[in-house]
Amino acid sequence: MTDENQPDRRSQILAIAAQIFARKGYRGTSMRDIGAEAGVLGGSLYHHIKSKDALFVELHNAALDAAAERIEMAIAGHVDPWDRLLAACETLLEIQLAPDSLTTPMMNDFREVPEAVRRQLVERRDAFEAIFRSLVEALPLAERFDRSIYRNLLLSQLNSAADWYRPGRLSPAEIAAEVVAIFRHD
Repeated sequence: MTDENQPDRRSQILAIAAQIFARKGYRGTSMRDIGAEAGVLGGSLYHHIKSKDALFVELHNAALDAAAERIEMAIAGHVDPWDRLLAACETLLEIQLAPDSLTTPMMNDFREVPEAVRRQLVERRDAFEAIFRSLVEALPLAERFDRSIYRNLLLSQLNSAADWYRPGRLSPAEIAAEVVAIFRHD
C-alpha cells in the first residue's frame, strides 16, 4: 500500500467500523471484528486506528459534526425563530430516521463506553446541542417556561423518534411539524 492510498484505506476502515458499531454497539464490537470485515490483519489495523475508544470517539464526533453542518445549513435560510426551529427539527429527524443512519446508534451508546470515553462524548454532544440552545433562546416563549427544560424535552422527543418511527405514515418533515406545533402550543 502506498502512502497516498492510506487515507482512502483509513476512510474505508472508518466506514466499516461505524457500521459495525451501529449494528453491534460499543461493547459488542471488537477491533478483531473491524479488522476481519475490513480485510486488515490485527497489527496492520493499529497502523490506521489508535484504539477502539479513540475510534468510537472519532466516529461519534464525525457524526455530530456532519449533523451540525446539515442543521446549520437548513436554518441559515430562515429568519423567524419558529421557522428556524422547524428546519432544525426536520433536519435532525431526517438524519436520525434515514434507513441507513449511523448517527442514532452512535449517539445512543453512551452507557456502554468506559467513563473516560463517555465524558468525551458528553462534552461533544453538549457542544452540538448549543445549536438547539440558541434556537430555543430565540423563541418568543412565556417567561414561565424554563428554556433548559424546554430544550431537553424537545431533544428527548427528537432523539427517541427512531425508537417508534415506522416509514409510511408520516415523513420526518411532518413529524417535525407536529413536534414544533406541540412545543409552540398551537
